[in-house]
This record gives sequence, structure tokens and C-alpha cells, in this order.
Amino acid sequence: MAPATLRVTEIFFSLQGETSRVGLPTVFVRLAGCPLRCRWCDTPYSFQGGEILDLADILYRVAAWHPRHVTVTGGEPLAQKHCGNLLAALCDAGYDVSLETGGALDIAEVDPRVCRILDIKPPGSGEAQRNRWENLAALTARDEVKFVLAGREDYEWAKQVMREHGLAERCPVLFSPVYGELQARQLADWMLEDRLPARLQIQLHKALWGEERGR
Repeated sequence: MAPATLRVTEIFFSLQGETSRVGLPTVFVRLAGCPLRCRWCDTPYSFQGGEILDLADILYRVAAWHPRHVTVTGGEPLAQKHCGNLLAALCDAGYDVSLETGGALDIAEVDPRVCRILDIKPPGSGEAQRNRWENLAALTARDEVKFVLAGREDYEWAKQVMREHGLAERCPVLFSPVYGELQARQLADWMLEDRLPARLQIQLHKALWGEERGR
């Protein structure tokens, strides 16, 4: 049987810029390809191309940094057939593993040791119709939900989704402003006014390194 392979855009070591793991030294495995085209996507270079690697190659490259934390991201990592194999192999290797997924594909079969970061797309993204709402039933306290918001309309929409589905009772909820469109201070004011049980998230890597790739 041929070894499981994946199309990899890049593997790099940086500080985690998002989620509750923000600031932690982390190895990122960015898989290529994505079925979505969010208006504010900051990694369109991952849509095509990539290097074909088998699991052993990926694990070898990750291990070179001796990390504790590993994040599998994209593109949309779950769009690749063997993403689940990679996540399980990383867990077996003893890493604290998180998955960043766009929310359009099924998360139910992801290894339960993985922290699933589910990005729910608001109307401003242009992809709200692609949200797979069945994923919300699969969430556990180990997972996290993220809303990236471009303005007040997105914010009000996210509040409604959060409350209708009881997300704050399921797992941590993150609200993040679109870089260059919504001021973090404005979003913070709205969240404080509403006493929202969610965490404000600012992309640390962009605050430190801007749009520099591999950061």
C-alpha cells in the first residue's frame, strides 16, 4: 500500500498568533487547497501548488524544532484525504495538536485528542452559506469557535449565532476583527457594552511581523 501523502504549502516555526494558545511557540503545518474563497483570506497562496510529502517527511520536519505545540492549518486542511492521518500521527508523537478549519467540512471524525478551532463564516466573508451547522453539535469543551468580523453587521450576526446555539456553554468563543477593516478597539467596545462571554482576539503575528509569510 502506498504511503499517505499530503500537499503541503509550508512548515514553519513561530508564535501562535490566534486562539487561546496565543503567544506559544508553535510549529505550523500549512496544507494546500481550500474550497472556500473568503473575501479577507490572508493565505491565498495556499490555494494551489504545494509540495507532496508523506507522513514520515512531515513528522521529521516538525520534530526538527522540538516543539510542544503543533497547528495544522491551511487553506482548508480537512479538504485533504489524509489530514486525519496526519493529525493522529502528530498526537501519537506526543504533541499538543490544534486544527484550524473553515467550518464547511465535517469535523466529527477528527481525532478527539485534537483541539478543533472552528471558524464560523459571517455574511461579510462572502461564504456564510457554506457553514456546516451540523459541526456545532460535535463541539466539546476542548474545542474553540472563532468569528472573524468585518463590521457591526457581522458582529450582530455572530452574537445571534452564539446565543442561538449556546456556544459559550460548549467551548471558548473568540471574536476577531478583520485586519485592516475593523478596529480592535471598536470591537472591544461592542463586546464590553454587551457583556459578551467571548474573548477578543487580535492576530499577534500580524502585530509583530505584518503580512510577512511564514510568520
